Amino acid sequence: MRPLDIAYMGNMLPVIASYIPLTLFMAVVGMVLALVLAAVFAVVRVLRVPIIDRVVAVFISFFRGTPLLVQLFLFYYGLPQLFPSLTSLDGVTAAIIGLTLHFAAYMAESIRGAILGVDRSQWEAASSIGMTQGQVLRRIILPQAARVAAPTLMNYFIDMIKSTSLAFTLGVTEMMGAAQKEAAGSFLYLEAFLVVALFYWAIVEILSVGQRWIERHLGRAVAR
Repeated sequence: MRPLDIAYMGNMLPVIASYIPLTLFMAVVGMVLALVLAAVFAVVRVLRVPIIDRVVAVFISFFRGTPLLVQLFLFYYGLPQLFPSLTSLDGVTAAIIGLTLHFAAYMAESIRGAILGVDRSQWEAASSIGMTQGQVLRRIILPQAARVAAPTLMNYFIDMIKSTSLAFTLGVTEMMGAAQKEAAGSFLYLEAFLVVALFYWAIVEILSVGQRWIERHLGRAVAR
């Protein structure tokens, strides 16, 4: 059994680190878009908007029921065959679209559950003083639901960061893609993938600290 090439791993650190901004960019943009989309879907599902509710239900079922990798391949390799204009779609954009739609489906159900978890009497009390459904959602229900859903949504953001590693299958050179290229040239696969694994681990641990802080902050807000 050969020992780990520590010197090689040390040289890999700045190489992989230089791709962290791209990884975070895809995750942050995907998370923001997914959150907006998920909130809209959740409201549609809660209000049972005719026709649109069934369309959203099918969307959620499809994106929760198929692997993310398959969805990425559909967007990047499949759809351009039907819509030639999509051939200009670059890997980063395709990855962001895939991440957005995939996680929006999961987050929509979490937000819907949080909305339904708010006591029904608050809907009735707000309606009794003449507030519309939109006003009740915006001013009373959604702020409470956000506190409930926040820890789960943070978990989805962590999952999204790890899922950006699939972008290398679309030709995107992010952290995983860079590790793959370095390993292919040196044949030191263990060292290369160990370095990228440590980077993902460090990022997730930092975010986990932030998640615990948010949970404590929200817990104190609810207690008051």
